[in-house]
Amino acid sequence: MVWPAYNEAENLESLIARTELVLDRLGQLGHEREYIIVDDGSTDGTPQLLARLCATLPITVITHKPNQGLGPTIRDGLRVASERADDDDLLVAMDADNTHPPGLMIAMVQKALAGNDVVIASRYRPGARVVGLQWHRKLLSLGARAAFQLTFPIPGVRDYTCGYRCYRAGIVRLAFKRYGAAFVEHSGFQCMADILVRLARLGAIVDEVPLVLRYDRKRGESKMRVARTVLQTLRLLVVRRLRP
Repeated sequence: MVWPAYNEAENLESLIARTELVLDRLGQLGHEREYIIVDDGSTDGTPQLLARLCATLPITVITHKPNQGLGPTIRDGLRVASERADDDDLLVAMDADNTHPPGLMIAMVQKALAGNDVVIASRYRPGARVVGLQWHRKLLSLGARAAFQLTFPIPGVRDYTCGYRCYRAGIVRLAFKRYGAAFVEHSGFQCMADILVRLARLGAIVDEVPLVLRYDRKRGESKMRVARTVLQTLRLLVVRRLRP
């Protein structure tokens, strides 16, 4: 498990409890687990909560000071997780704000075991739903989807920006070998699309499962700034066309 976390003290404990139930089920099938949680300069009670949880759970905490943004945070989590894993091990990345349903991991793992390198929890597959998200965030997501499908079409992909994904460790390790720290070089939310584009260029096979996104479960303020994210996404589209 790879979780970027920034001021998630209100959400983490509940999310871990729900995730443990799912991982216990997967553990019965022979899957071991480890949490890699990157605390991106939290100023609430997140560090203290993680210190307490480390006493009873297999959690490794990576701490950023000060806050560096989602890009460096997911990069460091994926790097550490891939270094510890075998090529066919699976790395599940998800948001730490309680909006991603842990139970979906079972379907994602099955898709990965069927031969996919990346499995995305998608908001744009039959059966998907988005609950409690503001209209302008939905509009941003739809716009990003259209822009990336037009500019960087990837077979099997409709959702380029969702952070809930299952990666085969070998393809992530290959990306770090090819790009180094520049594998994830954007700090904002557009980094998720950039990761996907670069993995696809390395030959990753990608599939999706429908996601029920529950923003009504999230406590605390959103970290996304819509206007900034739009500008960053447009810049990424230009940069990746000019410099793969």
